Amino acid sequence: MLLGYLSGSWLGALIVCRLAGVRDPRQEGSGNPGFSNVLRLHGRRLALATLLLDTVKGMPVLWLALVLGMPPWAQGVVGLAVLLGHSYPLWSRFRGGKAVASAFGVMVVLTPWVALCCALLWILLAWRVGTAAVASLASAGLAPLASIWLAPDYVGVVLAFTALVLVRHLLNIRRLQKGDEPSLR
Repeated sequence: MLLGYLSGSWLGALIVCRLAGVRDPRQEGSGNPGFSNVLRLHGRRLALATLLLDTVKGMPVLWLALVLGMPPWAQGVVGLAVLLGHSYPLWSRFRGGKAVASAFGVMVVLTPWVALCCALLWILLAWRVGTAAVASLASAGLAPLASIWLAPDYVGVVLAFTALVLVRHLLNIRRLQKGDEPSLR
């Protein structure tokens, strides 16, 4: 769990923005150190680098859990620690991201077919609706349903991931209700 938290707490957006010499995304836009805020602030190249780093950062710890033969619930606890590290990193005063990219990375290792379904839905909705929050919330909602069919041993784990993503999006839900949620375009 500790290794999961530590790997998750490494925020891709902060590293990418520092290396590019641009402002910390927590100081501008939505204040979120994640893909969509970096996209709106600094463009596709830095946003894609952020997405890639946040997706892969927990994978080595999860592969270790698999190699050690940990049961699905224990793998899920390691994955949840990655997401908690991303959402509440100690070194960033517990101001982290919303865990969507990190959850995707965790699910690529633990439930690859569920991850693929969620990614396809996210891409479709982001393209059609143009709002990352809508795409993220819908994908998070699909994950437990898809896991019932595609990864039944991981349903409880995926429910925990979904709950965290939904909690991290409460402000976005309020902005969506008011019509104030920023667009990806």
